[in-house]
Amino acid sequence: MNNNPLLNCDAEKGVCEILETPGAESSSNQLEQTNTDKISIIYYTDPICSSCWGIEPQLRKLKLEYGEAIDIDYRMGGLLPSWDIYNSGGISKPSDVAGHWEEVSPHYRMPIDGGVWMEDPLNSSYPPSIAVKAAQMQDKKKAVVFMRIIREMVFLDKLNITKTEHLEKAAEAARLDVTQWKEDYESAAQIEFKKDLDLGRQLGVRGFPTLIFVKDNEMTDILYGFKPYEDFEKRLKKINPEVQKKEYSKEWQNLFAAYPTLTTQEFAVLADISFEKAQEFLLNLSNESKISRKKIKNGDLWLTKTSN
Repeated sequence: MNNNPLLNCDAEKGVCEILETPGAESSSNQLEQTNTDKISIIYYTDPICSSCWGIEPQLRKLKLEYGEAIDIDYRMGGLLPSWDIYNSGGISKPSDVAGHWEEVSPHYRMPIDGGVWMEDPLNSSYPPSIAVKAAQMQDKKKAVVFMRIIREMVFLDKLNITKTEHLEKAAEAARLDVTQWKEDYESAAQIEFKKDLDLGRQLGVRGFPTLIFVKDNEMTDILYGFKPYEDFEKRLKKINPEVQKKEYSKEWQNLFAAYPTLTTQEFAVLADISFEKAQEFLLNLSNESKISRKKIKNGDLWLTKTSN
């Protein structure tokens, strides 16, 4: 039996799946921390999960439209414990991931360069996952920024985010207290990461992305894998038919104010225009020096001048 989680990444299903995860019945005491007036979403993800990178446009729009009605609890799932625990399969070594990433990039219309797996491959996704937990111990909002930064590092810049030098740089860019972050990363955050793994097993999480919708301590719905935005919205309205969508400005200045870095697909989803129109519009802004363009092997990242 093949036990390497990465071996079952499937672009068609839109999921990076763990092959063998013991299931368990969920109970209300496991979900007590989510008991708020908002709809809680327990989001199981991993810093190197390509399918999770694929749903960034949908999540970013969900936050703009329903941010006042939802609370997203980011949990780390541990996609790649080690390359030592496989026997055989479609993805059995780092170079196989490079090819996989190249294939899924156009499928999600999100830029990905798989070169890190050829040039400086990661041996595990545990270090960056623990790093995210350390960031969360300081500030949950900054932790989301931190995870975005390390994802851009690995997916776009071909950087090995298991290395402390890159993680520290990300912590600084996310405006965390780096000294405190390092202390937590080396100690308490490892315990928090284990708690995420344990809860994931108890909730029967078997792949990423998995979004578990919780209301009044009860699991009400699960969104598994890459799905269009309408699927996210449908689940919210199923839980609370009265949930109100917040109208937000789709002017490019406001979108970049909310998210200083955007891929073409993210801008298209947020601005509610086609990918092709988004590309043309962003190119014009770049030519007018209003934003910066970062060319990636399979696409572009667009940045505000202040985020360069």
